[in-house]
Amino acid sequence: MKAFSIKKYDKNGDLELTDVPVPIIKDDQVLVEIHAAGLNLLDAKIKSGEFKLILPYKLPLILGHDVAGVITEVGAKITRFKVGDEIYARVADFHIGAFAEYIAVSEDDLALKPKNITMEEAASIPLVALTAWQALVENAKLKKGQKVFIQAGSGGVGTIAIQLAKHLGATVATTASGNSFEMLKKLGADVLIDYRKEDFETILKDYDVVLNSQDNKTLEKSLRVIKPGGNAISISGPPTKEFAKAIGANWLIKTILSLVSFGIVKKAKKLDVGYSFLFMKADGIQLKEITSLIEAGTIIPVLDKVFPFSHINEALEYVESGRVKGKVVVKLK
Repeated sequence: MKAFSIKKYDKNGDLELTDVPVPIIKDDQVLVEIHAAGLNLLDAKIKSGEFKLILPYKLPLILGHDVAGVITEVGAKITRFKVGDEIYARVADFHIGAFAEYIAVSEDDLALKPKNITMEEAASIPLVALTAWQALVENAKLKKGQKVFIQAGSGGVGTIAIQLAKHLGATVATTASGNSFEMLKKLGADVLIDYRKEDFETILKDYDVVLNSQDNKTLEKSLRVIKPGGNAISISGPPTKEFAKAIGANWLIKTILSLVSFGIVKKAKKLDVGYSFLFMKADGIQLKEITSLIEAGTIIPVLDKVFPFSHINEALEYVESGRVKGKVVVKLK
């Protein structure tokens, strides 16, 4: 089968088109013929080696975390899915490889594709929707009447997180450029801040939750708009020693991450604000909940561009450009 892979970590290098065997599935896996694959900044960061300390992959490596396709084979222990099912998934760490014609996926990572969206739209959803779910529902336990600040509202995570927060009954503030405001209002944003002209720290006050996806400087400012007892959840770092423990990292990684996050953790504590780093995990049960929201029309996918599979390097460059509104997908079928 055709697949795009890397032989070494390289920020500027291209993914290489290779011929590799079709995966052989285990008893708890299904084989998926991929129709579309979503691209994420995570793919670019893994390619560059940015995450090699916490995700020590063996090379060569087929990249790609988001997949939509059709099951062509099931393992002996599969009970919830069958051949012919249309599925989507954010495949688990160390089992990635969506930039290919086929992939083996654990049953635990899968959900049936929402019936009311295309394969391309489905491929755009899993990683960003699970990130939003794990941040707002699982970690923050966001409630009706609370206020949440979601940074970079027009990005992949932002577009879904805004819709999920509104569904949960929260007031939503977000940052974006002015030309995204109309789209973000339609998604449910209540307070729109043009990051090119305005400083969110002078506008926002007493927020319950901040979902941070930007740099440390922005994160530090964000801590100051949260009310005492509120929470900052960051998907862009810095990772904490608690995160290191959760992934079973060795003492050296725990020490490094403890040092890296020391400043932010100290500032948050001083302000009586919680701080945590979220590295989302694959979860088919949560994705099933998200499917229900999509089929009800509560959450709609936001697709920026669909590229042919052969143009995947161009697609990844576009993702890295920072100009994407919503998600970028490559189409195989």
